[in-house]
Amino acid sequence: MSKFAVILPAAGKSSRFGQREKKPFIALDGRAVWLRAAEVFVNRPDVVQTLIVIAPEDREMFTRRYAANLAFMDIQLVEGGAERFESVANALAKVREDAEFVAIHDAVRPGISSVLVDAVFHRAAHTGAALLALPVADTIKRADAQQCVAATISRESLWLAQTPQVFRRDWLMEAYRRRHEFTDPITDDAQLVEALGHPVHLVPGSLTNLKITTHADFVAVQALLKAQAASDKGPRFAHPFGDEAQW
Repeated sequence: MSKFAVILPAAGKSSRFGQREKKPFIALDGRAVWLRAAEVFVNRPDVVQTLIVIAPEDREMFTRRYAANLAFMDIQLVEGGAERFESVANALAKVREDAEFVAIHDAVRPGISSVLVDAVFHRAAHTGAALLALPVADTIKRADAQQCVAATISRESLWLAQTPQVFRRDWLMEAYRRRHEFTDPITDDAQLVEALGHPVHLVPGSLTNLKITTHADFVAVQALLKAQAASDKGPRFAHPFGDEAQW
């Protein structure tokens, strides 16, 4: 059985969310968003390490609020940097040597399921690199400076990237060591690995695996999770600690 480490970046500013509370820490039906994202990984026998990356200014709040969750779920806390890639690099430096693969999953994607994780882990274990993604269903327009349609782009072969994105540990470590060599803007971890010439395979994701960027996304995720909970008979991670408790 392949061994995986999981990194959950949660060090962003949440500038587009429009709420006082940062996105990963807001309660979603009684549990913080980041807890819902993490819990699908921590019970897996193939996950040997889980790390969450937070901003340094959030450390006091985070440890006070979630110390028991971290201990019970065996999650390692890492301080992030000014940019997302710095945050992931800080976590990569702490990944255990026995982890053959590293999965990076947005801490603000609480709708991830064990079925999706099974699929992307399996594909990465056989190919070296894989990510969840959705084929583009809508018509794509490119705009000019006046916000007029400049062109209609074929959606054939276009996919919307999701997470987890899963890579051989040595590939990802090399990609991060060399990330300053790339001149093109890098927007996700897969692009770094692609730039080294490694093929990254697509695994069909799900609309429920939505990333919370705005408050409207949060409302949508609430509705999706409620609908999913009504029909989901799969195992859920149980823990005795309320995430809003003061420690």
